[in-house]
Amino acid sequence: MKLTWKKGALVLLLLLLVLLPCFAEDEEPAAAEESESGSSGLDFGLDIGLGAETFYEDLEGILTPITWQTFSIAPDIAIGKFGLGLDLTFHFRFTGGENGNEFEFRTADWVPETWSDVLPLYLPKFQYIRWGFKGDPLYIKLGSVDDALLGNGFIMSYYSNTLYQPEQRFFGMAFDLDGNLFKFPYIGLETFVGNLAIFDVVGARLYTRPLSFLEVPVIKNIQIGGTFAMDRDPYYLVDDHDYNEDGIRDEGFVMMFGADFIQPILDTKVFSLSLFGDIAFQQSNTGGMLGLGGRFFKVVPYRFELRMLGDNFVAAYFDGTYDLYRPVKYKVYSGELESPGYTGWLARTGVSLFEDKLALTISLDGPFQQDDPTNTENINDSAHLNAEFTIEEGLIPGVFLGASYDKYFINYPTFFPDLIDPYGAVVGAEIGVKTGPASISLVYSLTYNPALEGDDKWEVSSGLQSSLSFF
Repeated sequence: MKLTWKKGALVLLLLLLVLLPCFAEDEEPAAAEESESGSSGLDFGLDIGLGAETFYEDLEGILTPITWQTFSIAPDIAIGKFGLGLDLTFHFRFTGGENGNEFEFRTADWVPETWSDVLPLYLPKFQYIRWGFKGDPLYIKLGSVDDALLGNGFIMSYYSNTLYQPEQRFFGMAFDLDGNLFKFPYIGLETFVGNLAIFDVVGARLYTRPLSFLEVPVIKNIQIGGTFAMDRDPYYLVDDHDYNEDGIRDEGFVMMFGADFIQPILDTKVFSLSLFGDIAFQQSNTGGMLGLGGRFFKVVPYRFELRMLGDNFVAAYFDGTYDLYRPVKYKVYSGELESPGYTGWLARTGVSLFEDKLALTISLDGPFQQDDPTNTENINDSAHLNAEFTIEEGLIPGVFLGASYDKYFINYPTFFPDLIDPYGAVVGAEIGVKTGPASISLVYSLTYNPALEGDDKWEVSSGLQSSLSFF
């Protein structure tokens, strides 16, 4: 197997993940940190950054990488449970010209082409607007949301609307309301919208605790829910809506429903355990799941699922890389690509140490037996790996690090070669050094995007960013 630079990058990243002495937690460390610091008082931060970013832009019908210098202003305000963050970034470059000193702004960041582009362009300047934190009785977050979860995640599992940043930013919304806020624990609601400008990916879950009136600790906490989710335009992010490259505009609509339960069993300092299950309907396609999960010593989470999926059913349809695979999953959902039903599995584990400053999450799922390992289009008929690793500032003085690896199309006969093959992979890495108020970060992203036109499906984004924090 020829080791190209892309495969070499994946090998180095996988070695970094595998050689770590521990696994990481299922919960995002940032959320825990926010929860600790969001009790009361006023916090104000202002970052001013200089750096460079590479975009793939259409030049005479050809996607060409162009590097722009960046200047950014990012104020961040937190008052108790309320938080507001802005991201005002300007891209510019010296283009040369006859005099060698022509100066150009990237107008696509600030100038809408039509009136319908105004909201999609300006709303994302708000990086986030937040009240509360995930798990609170009242939680609202507007802007960039990268962890949208409904119920057990059998339909929507950590969906992210940030995959196309910095080229494209979407302004979404997560809203949760639990009846415990009004001392009425019998009912609750979870909702999500991926892009408020067009309302494309939308989901909601209504749940109840019907036995909350009982004094029996285990039984009174059982939760029963119903979930609805849809995608009004699976081809929204495809160039010219022509995924099949046949000159015909592709259109589609995704809608699904489901029911679930969550039954906590144990919750001690040493060990916790919950049972959960789902049944979901994607048109006439049906799937179900039974699972268990919890924690050991509060630092090692675990989760196991047994999945029973009918023909053309896609578990966790709206997952973390969904925006990249919208048209691929729609082919299975619509029946254009036949995907036989199967019994499958999911396993997730990890650890989080030093107050969440060192964390690694590893999740692997797939069928027990593949139908056709040679089919590289069927996203259902192969294993899927997701791994995330973080070292937050403070664990190693002046250093912070983040790395992620998400990989589809891992076939069992060629498991390890496929694991490092960049086909179907999304790779991200950030390494930063901070001294006092100044920090320098190297950001790298390698993404296989099946929605791109032509034979080259790769998007590479990299940049060197520096910032000063004045508060």
